[in-house]
Amino acid sequence: MKKRPLILIHLSVLSVLFFFLASGCKKENDDQITVTDIDGNVYNTVKIGNQVWIKTNLKVTKLNDGTNIQLVENNQTWSGLITPGYCWNSNNEAQYKNIFGALYNFHAVKTGKLCPAGWHVPTDSEWKQLEKQIGMSQSEADIEGDDRGTTEGGELKESGLDHWDNPNEGATNKHGFTALPGGYRDETTGSFGGVGGGGDWWTSTEADATSAWDRGLSAYESDISRNREKFGKGYSVRCIKN
Repeated sequence: MKKRPLILIHLSVLSVLFFFLASGCKKENDDQITVTDIDGNVYNTVKIGNQVWIKTNLKVTKLNDGTNIQLVENNQTWSGLITPGYCWNSNNEAQYKNIFGALYNFHAVKTGKLCPAGWHVPTDSEWKQLEKQIGMSQSEADIEGDDRGTTEGGELKESGLDHWDNPNEGATNKHGFTALPGGYRDETTGSFGGVGGGGDWWTSTEADATSAWDRGLSAYESDISRNREKFGKGYSVRCIKN
């Protein structure tokens, strides 16, 4: 009978230890989850502040309801497209898909079904939240243009020169975002460019009747650009958890 208090103490200690271990495992899982798109592509994720982002550019070829997105290789067809479309930079899937992902027009983003279920293309405000989390002020985050006078872009870029052109200014990948320079497709000519030199990512926020906000990173700057871009541009997409 005298041993019962000691046993109860041991059980209480074990219960507390189990709670903390369980809590620690849950936090680790929350920070290191993976997500699979409708094509079966698996993406790693990163938690920055209260946001969870996929760590690589989207490469899905269907909307999350199973609808095919039109693959457009012809330049003239791309420049006249007013429906959802995607492509691989330089029409070279073998070279660019696994590293840089696909390029999408804004019509694909506008469907609201481009990211896997439970995820979405981030809004302009959600990009601002990320920027403020890594050090921008509200006034800096609100600035429009290529030169916002900040250095936080370097903290989002993959470091080194494996994929970015020299000098990959300021790149540290401090937060594990691992931004890669997937380039772009022009909305007027349908021509490709920019692989290695820079990357642009759509937000889901329309700026006016024909353009939407984006974010851009360059090998030659440590800034993050914020511009209005025409719906027909071909840009990369990152997804954020709902």
